[in-house]
Amino acid sequence: MLQVEGLTKRFGALIAVNDLSFHVEAGQVFGIAGPNGAGKSTLYNLITGNYSYEGKVVLDGRDISGMPPHRIARRGISRTFQIPEIFPSLTVEETVHVGSRFGSRGGVDVQHASEIIDVVGLGEELYQKTGALNLLGKKKLMIGAALATKPKILMLDEPMAGSNTTEILSLMELIKKINQDLGVTIIIIEHFMKVLTDLAQVLMIIESGTLVCSGKPAEVIQDERVVKSYLGDSYA
Repeated sequence: MLQVEGLTKRFGALIAVNDLSFHVEAGQVFGIAGPNGAGKSTLYNLITGNYSYEGKVVLDGRDISGMPPHRIARRGISRTFQIPEIFPSLTVEETVHVGSRFGSRGGVDVQHASEIIDVVGLGEELYQKTGALNLLGKKKLMIGAALATKPKILMLDEPMAGSNTTEILSLMELIKKINQDLGVTIIIIEHFMKVLTDLAQVLMIIESGTLVCSGKPAEVIQDERVVKSYLGDSYA
């Protein structure tokens, strides 16, 4: 479904992503991890059209390299951010409608937006201003707005950050529902390795923008390179 080939991004002398290649199959949950500064969020910014780069990104056989974010969204890739990006003055319903309009050429799909609000569990907060939501509510809303664009691939950037155990479990169940019930392919950056080993079929570790290891999560976390560069001996 998604093919990334030789992706490279330079910021002056700094190489943030270095000749990185990987592919994501339709229906997968594809996990990405690595130390702080590894280039994970930069990678998201490249795939979703926020930065120029060297290399190629192909979605469903179509080269989307260099497309602006709104065209990539309409091709079927949507994303969230580490810090919830919301419109505090809008209601939950209005925010999801913004996502629906952004991802569609035909305006807001009200029925689909309503279904997504139910999926993320914010039906009771439909007319509440988003600025009044707690952190979990804001994260679910951001996911809902992204889903309203009707993506083939949903890219989640550290969705568990700042969450307690109960919130993490709730978000994990939501991600499983989106993947399994809605059929949306998931790419997820996360520091909580237990989350990735529970959710992902494939786990990729990067460091300094370079591929360290990729494969089944249970095998990746035992790889000596991953233990040395990221997990540490105590985790192993």
